[in-house]
Amino acid sequence: QVPLVESGGGLVQPGGSLRLSCKLSGNIRRAGSVAWYRQAPGKERELVAGISATNSVVYGDSVLGRFTISRDIAEYATTVELQMNALKSEDTAVYYCNAPYHIGGPPGEYWGQGTQVTVSS
Repeated sequence: QVPLVESGGGLVQPGGSLRLSCKLSGNIRRAGSVAWYRQAPGKERELVAGISATNSVVYGDSVLGRFTISRDIAEYATTVELQMNALKSEDTAVYYCNAPYHIGGPPGEYWGQGTQVTVSS
């Protein structure tokens, strides 16, 4: 069973919204600590947002006030979503969910398959 499965993404016009979803399974599901990273062509990977096991939330400076990370822990599934509003062309990138997430720490062991977000008119 794949630990992290992403969905969402796509093409949206500037100013629009998208929602990404990351479904967790296996041992990492219970803690539900997940970060979203993104990488644009020719740029380094950057942290977009993260939510820890204790529900602390961190956002990258470039998305603060526009993106929201949330988590739903259920008995058989944990899902972490990234709501992206007021999208800009510079938000165009491949977005990856990653777990487990520890604030200030390096990326976790598990990565999603990545989903493309393109912001263009």
